[in-house]
Formats: sequence, C-alpha cells, structure tokens
Amino acid sequence: MTQPLFALSLGFGGVILATQIAFGAPQCDSRDRVTALLAERYGESRQALGLAGQAGVMELYASEATGTWTITLTLPDGRICLMASGSAYDGVADKLPARGERA
Repeated sequence: MTQPLFALSLGFGGVILATQIAFGAPQCDSRDRVTALLAERYGESRQALGLAGQAGVMELYASEATGTWTITLTLPDGRICLMASGSAYDGVADKLPARGERA
C-alpha cells in the first residue's frame, strides 16, 4: 500500500509543479465554493487525497461520468487552490511491480 501511494504522490507532485511552471500562480478560494463548483459544474467528487509535504493536503476530484478531473491543494489557512485539471479520467488500481521486476 505504501509503494503505490508514494508513486502516486510523486506523479501528482510532478503534475502540480509542471502546472505551476506553465500557468503561473494557482487559483484559490474558500473550500466550500471550490468543492461546490467542482460538484455542480463538472460532477466531480473527491477520489483520492494525500499529504503534500507539511504545507497542505492534495486532493483529486474526478467524475467518471464526464471524464473530467481536478487536482487541488488545501493550504494551512483553509483556502483550496486549483492546481491542475483535465479530461479522460480513468480510475485505476493497478499494482506496482515488485522491487526488481520490470514494469
């Protein structure tokens, strides 16, 4: 369980970093407003979450019906920021290969 979460964290970290570099500062607002927007406009609900260092909580919102997805970062002050979004969401639970095995 720890290896998949670690790999997922690295992947999300890379996406977040790439998005910030490409698009500048993220859009932030109150948690209630952002989660309501994601639910009402895109039909997205929280699919995964994880700690983002000691500075926040990363969450993945997605909709299997629409295929849209959004990665958010909740900051210590309670604001939630949109970090990345996209389409063609496909929830998978693939197991990572054992150490030493080829992927």
